[in-house]
Amino acid sequence: MFYPLLRPALFRLDAESAHQFAIAGLKLRGGGASRGSAGSLATTVAGIAFPNPLGMAAGFDKDGEVPDALLGLGFGFVEVGSITPLPQPGNPQPRLFRLTEDRAVINRMGFNNGGAAAAAARLAERAGRPGVVGINLGANKDSADRIADYATMARIMAPLADYLAVNVSSPNTPGLRALQDEGALGALLDAVLVARGGDGPPVFLKVAPDLEPADIDAIARIALDRRLGALIVANTTLSRPPLQSAHAGESGGLSGEPLRALAAQRLADFRKATGGAIPLVGVGGIATAADAWTRIRAGASLIQLYTAMVYAGPGIARRIVRDLASLMRRDGFSSIAEAVGSA
Repeated sequence: MFYPLLRPALFRLDAESAHQFAIAGLKLRGGGASRGSAGSLATTVAGIAFPNPLGMAAGFDKDGEVPDALLGLGFGFVEVGSITPLPQPGNPQPRLFRLTEDRAVINRMGFNNGGAAAAAARLAERAGRPGVVGINLGANKDSADRIADYATMARIMAPLADYLAVNVSSPNTPGLRALQDEGALGALLDAVLVARGGDGPPVFLKVAPDLEPADIDAIARIALDRRLGALIVANTTLSRPPLQSAHAGESGGLSGEPLRALAAQRLADFRKATGGAIPLVGVGGIATAADAWTRIRAGASLIQLYTAMVYAGPGIARRIVRDLASLMRRDGFSSIAEAVGSA
């Protein structure tokens, strides 16, 4: 309720400083038991029981510093990362830009994080606490063997994660998206699945929205063949729909409202390509319960957001969860699972 008063002061800071301020505030707020449960909104995906289908997307809590505080805001799950084997500073600043007129963000962060050892030690401290936490895996920019990086991350993080998310779709690490090519992706996932171990958590794959139809079909085949837990559709886009902000020309991945239509189309494409045989996580341009409900009815078993919280504040999770339950009752569904793909 106080965010509209605080937002003008935050927006006078540059975007990255404001983000750091938000992380510091959540650290002060602390964690506690997850308050994401919403009864009828509970759903099970890839064998994981989610109290509600709304998650915080990767990129907000890059180092796994505040997952419990985010769960306390009402999110049904939190995805931390991307985390790489070795610490790296990421790309030069400035590298994060608000496009206020467009309710969007452009970032070219470049997997800045403190590395696997520090994150693993931090996440190990929350062992036994309630709440679903996924870990988003990345590769170091200067790595000579990026597939080996992902395997290393899977081995380190498997004991600490409810699910592992393989991120080969960030546009801000040169050459990373090439790992979405059919041959490279199969080899990468095989290495991750072996490193995860036979009793490890499910593996999700995060894909880009900037894909050709042949790419979508190939990724769908590989995901089904490897029995992945889910596909996360989609990451930020390099495309540029019409934008109003002075920062529209910045390079990097675009997220927020301008991504909504493209992300929704990619979700529909992957729903068709997989025949509904693999769960989908809808992300990109989701800012309201209506957005979330539309994506669920189009085939998403779970949804995620990040950019919308920049503009709406930390109360967004509880508002969406509350209104999502109302929409589900309005349309006569008794569960999220029943509504998935119903449109």
